[in-house]
Amino acid sequence: MASGFFAVLDDIAALMDDIAVTSKVATKQTAGILGDDLAVNAEKATGFLSSREIPVLMAIMKGSFINKLIILPIAFLLQWLYPPAIKVILVFGGLYLAYEGTEKIIEYFFHKKKDEESTPKDLPKIEKSGTADEDEEKSKIKSAIMTDFILSIEIVIIALGSVLNKSLGIQIITVSIVAVIATVGVYGIVAMIVRMDDAGYGLIRKSKNRGIIASLGKLLIKALPMVIKALGIIGTIALILVAGGIFDHNIAFIHELLPNFPSMLKQALLGIAGGLVMVPVFFGIKKIAAALK
Repeated sequence: MASGFFAVLDDIAALMDDIAVTSKVATKQTAGILGDDLAVNAEKATGFLSSREIPVLMAIMKGSFINKLIILPIAFLLQWLYPPAIKVILVFGGLYLAYEGTEKIIEYFFHKKKDEESTPKDLPKIEKSGTADEDEEKSKIKSAIMTDFILSIEIVIIALGSVLNKSLGIQIITVSIVAVIATVGVYGIVAMIVRMDDAGYGLIRKSKNRGIIASLGKLLIKALPMVIKALGIIGTIALILVAGGIFDHNIAFIHELLPNFPSMLKQALLGIAGGLVMVPVFFGIKKIAAALK
């Protein structure tokens, strides 16, 4: 009886060792996309009033958990029923990411100029530290959750691909662990980034605005706008590169194009090309949707 009990414990220990190893491998495989996920979501979680940053971030994080609860069972089911369907879903997701990234670039170069031209010259420009508009906030949250959905598919598929030679039980546990790490880890870091200024003010207050601690607080406050601006640029580049990488790895004839090109440059070109195709498509969809309202 005792020997049977210890045998069960040995089996559990072996299973846990297996899960620890596969989780480490899967997390390493998804490290690149997690970095992109961080950059994209940090950029999307900024631009709100200070009092709304954490509530907005929590709303996006909740959406991210729901995304993964939807994606995980579908991914396992499709892997069992019809594996090629996963590639099709990834490609459509890549087209959406390409559209998002390319639209940001177009907006920066063209819409920004129009906004500047439409601003009266004799009136001072008012810089917004965030937006209090409820509809705009909901729209940004919805956009962030949609982008997270596509990135979550990529994370889940990559993690699943790294454990295909394991049993179904280990696959489910491993990919679920990676999904939780991706959500908690990414949004935890994003929360720290968007609250840098509050941390800086706290340090200044505690040090009574004296010494190295106060200087560190001031540095955090001054660094936040630069970090947010940098994350906006990195997030846009990440969207383009992730989309291009999806096209490159999942469409055979595209994978064979430009074999001598550096992979990052090739993926950037593919991402922009996909975005340029999808911008008029989404513009048309929006026009039709607006006309139907």
